[in-house]
Parts: sequence; C-alpha cells; structure tokens
Amino acid sequence: QVQLVESGGGLVQPGDSLRLSCNASGFTFSRFTMRWYRQAPGKERRFVAGMLLPGGRRDYVASVKGRFTISRDNAKNILFLQMNNLKPEDTAVYYCNAIYGSLAYWGKGTLVTVSS
Repeated sequence: QVQLVESGGGLVQPGDSLRLSCNASGFTFSRFTMRWYRQAPGKERRFVAGMLLPGGRRDYVASVKGRFTISRDNAKNILFLQMNNLKPEDTAVYYCNAIYGSLAYWGKGTLVTVSS
C-alpha cells in the first residue's frame, strides 16, 4: 500500500523556520521525482519545490528560492523541506508528491501557519 505521510507543520511566527518531512512507503522511492506542493486557503494547489536525485537538480518556485531547501534520504525513504524565514504568505497546507511516468501519489498534507 502506497503511503506518503507529511509531518512537521505548525503555527510559527514570521521569520521562524520549520522542517517538513514526508515519509514514503509502498513504492520504490528512489525512482520517483519528489515534489512539495502547497495550497493556501481559497487558492489552488501549487508547486513549491522538486528534485529527482539526492544531490541533483532542485527546482523551486520563485517565491521560496533562497529560503526553502528540498532534500531527500533515499535510504530512509524520506523527503524533506527546510523552510527558513517564513512569511505569512507561506501559510498553506503542504503536500508531498511522488511521480514516475504515469504514476503519481499524494500525501494528505500538513498545515503550516505563519502568523504574528
């Protein structure tokens, strides 16, 4: 059974940091491109960051470049998103996504709220 389970969200103040984790199981994690998406209240789900290989190319949406870092541990089947200098506009539910060819899996999300 495929599972993607996000964790690490919470309520933080502007300027704080959080690290999100996505624990994957039920598929060959190392073969999949892994991505983070987010969905702000009342808005569509949007791409945040993605990577295929550990140490390989990483892609980010412009609004998080220099603040967020995506990484993965293929030995432990975990995807991470280190989020620094958080801003109120980063408030959203963050989703983990795994994609390989026509296969695509989603987690249920973890809520990040940035507010003073």
